[in-house]
Amino acid sequence: MKIIVSPTKQMKFKDDFYIPYTTPAFLKESELLREKLSALDFDTLKKTMKVSDKMAGKVYDLFHTGHSARGCALLSYSGIAFQYMAPGVFTDREIEYVENHLRILSGLYGVLRPLDQIEGYRLEMQTKLPFFPFSLYDFWKDALAQALDDEIILNLASEEYAKCIRPYKPLIDVRFLDVDGKEKGVYVKMARGEMVRYMAEKNIERVEDIRHFDRQNFAFCPERSNSRLYVFQKTK
Repeated sequence: MKIIVSPTKQMKFKDDFYIPYTTPAFLKESELLREKLSALDFDTLKKTMKVSDKMAGKVYDLFHTGHSARGCALLSYSGIAFQYMAPGVFTDREIEYVENHLRILSGLYGVLRPLDQIEGYRLEMQTKLPFFPFSLYDFWKDALAQALDDEIILNLASEEYAKCIRPYKPLIDVRFLDVDGKEKGVYVKMARGEMVRYMAEKNIERVEDIRHFDRQNFAFCPERSNSRLYVFQKTK
């Protein structure tokens, strides 16, 4: 089983993780993308990334300067899902679990294992590129799906990233509903991170065992679920 999650825009780099880093599988493709993006002038990069002038300056620096700040993917993403995953306090056994099962999808790096070493960047998968092939979905094609060498792929990623895999391999989707039956972004992100932590703590190897997930007041909804979709809803 492989578990796929989205990256986050927020990144922080730490140097207190004493496990040897690994090399991203698509490093050459990543370097090619970085080279093309670094060739863009400020205004084109701002328009491409759809960011403010202030943020455009930071993004421009990310693609035009060398980076001494590097770290493993697992600890470098710091958005809500990763905060609730809390990988910084994983045990050795839990780190081994996510290294075997967890994959982080990335517009720049393709597919990342938890201990892959990465640099700071900002590149959403849905970004329209001002150069051929103009779409990151077309750039990566089926390569990311083929890198997930497992028949069972549990989707805890946003649809923006799941779209890289869905046309090529079947996914098992997970939905997190609020008490009113609607999906609310912040709760979904929190629950996705919590579910990865839960699976690592419980050493879950059979996807059906996620039905016992009960954190953040979520409970499994058998009447809304099937073999390709697991639905959880807040109980209060």
